[in-house]
Amino acid sequence: MIESELRETILQLVARPDYQPIKIRQLAEHLGLSKGERASLRKLVKRLADRGEVAYVGGRLMRAGADTQPAARASANQLVGIFRRMAAGHGFVRPKLPGWQESGGEDIYIPAQYAGDASSGDEVVLELSRARGPKGKLRGRILRVLQRQTYQFVGTYFEQAGQGYVQVDGTVFNRPIPVGDPGAKNVRPDDKVVFEMVRFPSPWHEGEGVITEVLGPRGQPGVDTLSIIREFDLPDQFPPEVLEEARREADAFQEIIPPWRRDLTELTIVTIDPEDARDFDDAISLEKLPNGNWLLGVHIADVAYFVRPQSALDREARHRSTSVYLPDRVLPMLPEVISNSLASLQPGKLRYTKSVFLEYTPEGDRVGVEFCHSAIRSTKRLTYEQVDAFLADPAAWRRKLGVKVHDLLGGMHQLAMTLRRRRLERGALELSLPEIKILLDDQGRVSGARLIEHTESHQIIEEFMLAANEAVAQRLRDAGVPFLRRIHKPPTTKKLRDLAEFVQELGLKTNGLEDRFELQKVLQQTTGRPEQHAVHYAVLRSLQRAVYSPEPEGHFALASSCYCHFTSPIRRYPDLTVHRLLGALIDGRTPKSDLRDLLILGQHCSDREERAELAERELTKWKLLAYLENRIGMEMDAVITGVESFGLFVQGLELPAEGLIHVDSLVDDYYYYDRSAHSLCGRLRGNQFRLGDVVRVAVARVDLDRRELDFRLVGPAGKKNLPSDRFRPRR
Repeated sequence: MIESELRETILQLVARPDYQPIKIRQLAEHLGLSKGERASLRKLVKRLADRGEVAYVGGRLMRAGADTQPAARASANQLVGIFRRMAAGHGFVRPKLPGWQESGGEDIYIPAQYAGDASSGDEVVLELSRARGPKGKLRGRILRVLQRQTYQFVGTYFEQAGQGYVQVDGTVFNRPIPVGDPGAKNVRPDDKVVFEMVRFPSPWHEGEGVITEVLGPRGQPGVDTLSIIREFDLPDQFPPEVLEEARREADAFQEIIPPWRRDLTELTIVTIDPEDARDFDDAISLEKLPNGNWLLGVHIADVAYFVRPQSALDREARHRSTSVYLPDRVLPMLPEVISNSLASLQPGKLRYTKSVFLEYTPEGDRVGVEFCHSAIRSTKRLTYEQVDAFLADPAAWRRKLGVKVHDLLGGMHQLAMTLRRRRLERGALELSLPEIKILLDDQGRVSGARLIEHTESHQIIEEFMLAANEAVAQRLRDAGVPFLRRIHKPPTTKKLRDLAEFVQELGLKTNGLEDRFELQKVLQQTTGRPEQHAVHYAVLRSLQRAVYSPEPEGHFALASSCYCHFTSPIRRYPDLTVHRLLGALIDGRTPKSDLRDLLILGQHCSDREERAELAERELTKWKLLAYLENRIGMEMDAVITGVESFGLFVQGLELPAEGLIHVDSLVDDYYYYDRSAHSLCGRLRGNQFRLGDVVRVAVARVDLDRRELDFRLVGPAGKKNLPSDRFRPRR
């Protein structure tokens, strides 16, 4: 049965009034599929669930809109949660009870013998034990797996005693997985492969898998990227029907302005983006009004015009939810004919937009707001580097830019700095942490690195995007329309108390950090001082993750009570949904919005965003480890990003390699872990290593397959004792 027929059969089946949820095995039997076709069926069901066409919960296929949230507490002594397995075999479960983390609830320890065949990311039912785990932690045992996070894994193939095995990348599985007879799919030893787990390993069984794809020899250019794409199940190809629909949109588009769009083509409008940007979804105009006020125009690509609800383009965009920015390629949310052409605000080309006009007094008070469908023609494409050069010497750029663009940039800088000052006055937080971008050669190998500075040119665009996002969110809220907000909950009370203890250990006085202005003051006081790394990293670790949700929560870090994402619909699906709701209001229609659907969509988009970030981080780590594999002994300055009883996690300051300094390698003293001070302390000499300290380290061990890097401590930061091949970043 071909996939399109199978999809229709499944959708018809679950739509029947008498349909009862069934497992994939039962579905395969019902459809008369062979065992070999079950893996393809499972992948198809997962894709349909991601797109919202069906629900797949607890290993059972349900109709979309069914109650897809399993009970967080199965019984009085049982909980549902997400399992995380450690390399040694034991693991931890984070319960899905509402408010568990906020109230200081801890992860539940699962001994290896009670973890069964659960794998990291699986949703499980556990039973609490009366006995306690290490350090008094709650302890339990897994009763059953409700839903697997994935059945697909990537690893290195090898043969032993006439049997084929795969050593899975990373530390999820310590032992290799048997994958049947050698030579399947013409695989050779040391090839990177994708395999489907038929039976998960447990303390009583070594597991079983079947190879589904051979990626290529380990170390061959491009194999690392392809491995990460498969490991995280990232979509790297668009289905034919999606590409065909995008081509039809391109063929139908004409550079004419419909009467219902406001013609803004005579305005001076610019885009400001990174030098290597491929799509341009936001543009800025700014006018000085006769009353002395500013009229800021934020013009965002009207992606909703090309991507209509329930279309093939929309289903694929929802499935992907976000563009994925890997070190050596981009996996776009939308086909390039839209993301890099039709909807990209390229200079000199007529493009459709949704515009937000914000009127501000010279003091930065917003006194008016207007939204409209529009058409623009960008005057000039600028880079952050060009704008920084302009700000350093405006007079030198008058002839290069022309009077209109020159004056526009000057006004943009003036207004943006006013808005920034007011935002900080209302309590917005600003962390100063180094951000390093690795540079790659033509083969995708690390060739250098550079510091990404958050300069005033970045701040200009950031302030205007924040202003537009907030204005749109407030408009939807005032209309009583449920929408996907960008929410960022405050840190838990426990986290803030721990943070207050830590900063006091550093000698900083505070009246308690429950007040955001006290927290902001600590950040501002330490910026540019030796304590900056320690304090800013500690604050970052105390913050919760920002997510998408229709719940009326604010954004803690931005000090905004009502906020959403609107300004990047080319690369974020939540922005596209907001565009559609705003478009209905502009047209005078009542937007269609369902709170329950938004809850499910918000969780999906948040998960997809996290997956994209993890994939980018893992591929970056892989490329850095490949670079360091032949550079044992290379030294660098590094900042301590985590402190545990077993050692120090550090990240290089010139090269963003992350690794561990094992406590056993600290031979100058006997060290103990001080939890309140986030530090390892020497018992004899009083040495102390704290979160945020900068130290000098050397590469001690690299394990590329397990993606592990060990450092050894050399001494204080800046001590020069470098090998001849010392890494030198480009500036």
